[in-house]
Amino acid sequence: MIFERLKRFFIVLEATEGDDPVAFSPGQAVSGRVVLELAAAARLGALRLRAMGAARVHWTESRSAGSSTAYTQSYSDQVEFLSHRDTLLAPPDNGEVTILQAGRHEFPFTFQLPETLATSFEGKHGSVRYWVKAKLHRPWSTVKKVKKEFTVIEPIDINTPALLAPQAGAKEKLARAWYCNRGQVSVTAKIDRKGYTPGEVIPIFAEIDNCTSRAVVPKAAIIQTQTFIARGTKKQKKSVVTSIVGDSIAAGKREVWHGRALKIPPVGPSILQCRIIQVEYSLKVCVDIPGTSKLLLELPLVIGTIPLHPFGSRTSSVSSQYSVNLDWLSTIPEQPEAPPEYSAVVSSPEAEQSLAPPCRSELGGILEGPFFAYIQEFRFRPPPLYSEIDPNPPSDNIRPRCMTC
Repeated sequence: MIFERLKRFFIVLEATEGDDPVAFSPGQAVSGRVVLELAAAARLGALRLRAMGAARVHWTESRSAGSSTAYTQSYSDQVEFLSHRDTLLAPPDNGEVTILQAGRHEFPFTFQLPETLATSFEGKHGSVRYWVKAKLHRPWSTVKKVKKEFTVIEPIDINTPALLAPQAGAKEKLARAWYCNRGQVSVTAKIDRKGYTPGEVIPIFAEIDNCTSRAVVPKAAIIQTQTFIARGTKKQKKSVVTSIVGDSIAAGKREVWHGRALKIPPVGPSILQCRIIQVEYSLKVCVDIPGTSKLLLELPLVIGTIPLHPFGSRTSSVSSQYSVNLDWLSTIPEQPEAPPEYSAVVSSPEAEQSLAPPCRSELGGILEGPFFAYIQEFRFRPPPLYSEIDPNPPSDNIRPRCMTC
């Protein structure tokens, strides 16, 4: 049998190291090869390749139709992003099979990813997956299959006006217990921008006023919301990515956060353009109030893949990002110092040496390069030293010239 002679059958993608997944971007070319290792000569029919990518959602909900009847409602949907087929080994035109000798045989392949793709994702009620599958056919035998998954990451650049804009909000809540008014709790929070990347630290600026008669505890957390959509129905799953807990605020006191740090752990980027799966993030500042529900303030976040430009502004609005920083002008003295004498910088031997033409051995590497590379090294003759005495005084034997002639 062919499968007894088939020692190994696998797919290799370029840039693969061991079993680590390969990450690609939309619009990028995917290259690889299908490898066959045969222990003996074998007769083969065809070797076909298919690349697929799709988003799928599925969940069930129990419904009640009365006191004694119940049924389960199923929701599912699918969006296809990628579908590519290729034949790596075709059977001969005469209808016979192909005979491969023992050893290793490689069949390369290449295909182009579409320009618009959703980021790979694994959720509770859905997923976005990409894979390459190879099928080995042989007459009068079962088909041998092998599959290789790969990762696609949609680039999200946070250096855009919408994601560089500061986010702020304020909320207040009246604490009640047994229909008694126990005071009010208010919170105001601000972050410098909307877009961040994993590993960055979000500085939180907040002010919490506790006008109640009991102590309250402020908290901050990054929340991930997974939304699955099928047949006009939504299913959501929320989880806490990371959180911090502030100090307890006594009754009638105020707490101020001057850039309280909240670090973003390694999480997947936001998915905003998929029709059936969305992954969104938010920063929630909440205050635990004893005897009543929490006070929640939510600020939207977008987790991107392209970090903040090193010359971008982290704490100002978008308009200030394109302004010129003129702070360095304040360091210039009102009275500039006089420049040094030329003789104090370049001595006469150095000046003569700089004016001497280079020898041919020194020009060997220079002449091989661009002509202007050597022009930049040319040095002019140094100017003469300043003196009050005229080096060429007029002679007494010369008759003065009449200016009226």
